[in-house]
Amino acid sequence: MSFDPVTLAVLKGRLEQIVDEMDATLYRSAFNPIIAEARDACHGLYHAETGATLVQGGKGLPIFVGAMAFAVKAVIDKVAADAAAGRDTLSPGDIFLFNDPYDGGTHLNDFRLVRPLFRQGRLFCWLASVGHWLDIGGNVPGGFNARATESFQEGVRIPPVKFARGGVINEDIVAILSANSRVPTSNYGDLNGQLNALELGERRLEELLDEYGEATITAAFDAFTARAEALMRDAIAALPDGTYGFEDFLDNDGITDVPLRIALDLTIAGDRMTLDFSRSSPPCAGPLNIAYSTSVACCYVALKHVFTDVPANAGCLAPITFVIPDTTLLGVKAPKPVGGYTETILRVIGVVFGALAKAVPERATAGPFGTINALSLAGHRDDGARWVMFCFFGGGLGGNPESDGLSHANNPISTATIPPAEILEAAYPVMFTQWALRPDSAGAGRHRGGLGAVYEIEVLAKSGADVFLLGERGKFPPFGVNGGAPGALNRFVWQTDTGEASPPLASKVTDVKVRSGQRVRLETPGGGGFGPPEERAPEAVGRDVRLGYVSRAAAESVYHVALTESGEVDAAATARLRRGAAA
Repeated sequence: MSFDPVTLAVLKGRLEQIVDEMDATLYRSAFNPIIAEARDACHGLYHAETGATLVQGGKGLPIFVGAMAFAVKAVIDKVAADAAAGRDTLSPGDIFLFNDPYDGGTHLNDFRLVRPLFRQGRLFCWLASVGHWLDIGGNVPGGFNARATESFQEGVRIPPVKFARGGVINEDIVAILSANSRVPTSNYGDLNGQLNALELGERRLEELLDEYGEATITAAFDAFTARAEALMRDAIAALPDGTYGFEDFLDNDGITDVPLRIALDLTIAGDRMTLDFSRSSPPCAGPLNIAYSTSVACCYVALKHVFTDVPANAGCLAPITFVIPDTTLLGVKAPKPVGGYTETILRVIGVVFGALAKAVPERATAGPFGTINALSLAGHRDDGARWVMFCFFGGGLGGNPESDGLSHANNPISTATIPPAEILEAAYPVMFTQWALRPDSAGAGRHRGGLGAVYEIEVLAKSGADVFLLGERGKFPPFGVNGGAPGALNRFVWQTDTGEASPPLASKVTDVKVRSGQRVRLETPGGGGFGPPEERAPEAVGRDVRLGYVSRAAAESVYHVALTESGEVDAAATARLRRGAAA
């Protein structure tokens, strides 16, 4: 079936609107600020037979959408195995639930619900929802256990199970989930939000199918996929053929203070691309491992950042070959711990950026701050009730050919937002005493990186709080490109009775206890710089100094720009400084 461009555009908009409305339904009803405010969730429509991504929402996390194709395929395989064994059959109203990070998941906090849509007795497609639940057991409240050596220490692991049969929920599964969380009410609210999103998505899709018919919508899905593949092939073909290597490092695995290499050899051959991660470090003892499906998903996100015009569906991955051996930390299986997956996928995305920067230096983007800084504070309220605050934080993005990097941004894994201080203060017994840009944190360059941030949190609960951090970039800063300088390192401190303390492993710590009135402070990295710092316009340096982004000392020593007492550029002194630097 062929479509005129207008009809195809209308169908694309209608389908994307369905998934966007599913996203909005969950965001408005979730109990957990990480979903309700940070939008750490996603919805999509998936192929009936393969599980391939058909349509994704514009507001959800792309990293989830990439991984969800594997998750839906895991459900498809379970349905086939159950049917072959005569154990069960698939029916309208069935819903599958799981959080298995090795079978289409990411980490244990991310719960997936998958629901079939039937038309005239035939499976038409799948609808899926994923959201980050606040706590699912394990040794550490919030799940980010930097000392975990196996998944059993990170929380309860649920394989794909039939959560609802013919629209009737299995309350025994609800009871099991509730019993394995420190904050069951929060999880229960998020679960119901996801169920409502799936129900709404099915209803909206039924309406569209009634209007246009199954054949038309199926043909539209095929057209969207084919268009994405064609655009991706054109984008790849425009790059110079060759193999481009790049590597970066994680600080450590939380157990042993040894760097972990993430290495990529990216090969362009005509309209095909191969991403080979064989040179990466082997599986590690701590929670910085990720599964194959997660690695593919974060490559998908990285490529979408570069090739922004390519539609987000399975077609964009058709011309790409992935080499991710299970002998590396990027392709592990159970029970290797994966709770810190966010840090590793950020490094994977960064090396994709770095390799492409070698292929097309004029389009290069410097390294982003590259850590979510998963910070959890937990304890008991004054009435004895448990509380668990998990949050991630912002930093600077890399400079690029056209502009400075964005300051206090979110990481390039998602469209998530950092929860507002007011929301966190209203939900938990804490107070933010500082929330500010971090001076001199941006990598210098013709276009500097964006600035990182400073977050300082005071604990208000009378019984104090336990503190846990799983972060990165404490030893290996965000890289600059084309002569740009790296961004600042990550830094975390907490108050003790004898002064400030910091983690021995730089970016990871567990089992820290702070008293009521004591504070923790996180200083996040800035992005790397683009181009030599001495090529930055002196007026731009002067403006940065006046705004407090760059210190006078850095202006002179790094950018070789001299300023008057009022902060204006001293042209003669600047010329002398730059001549001296060039000599």
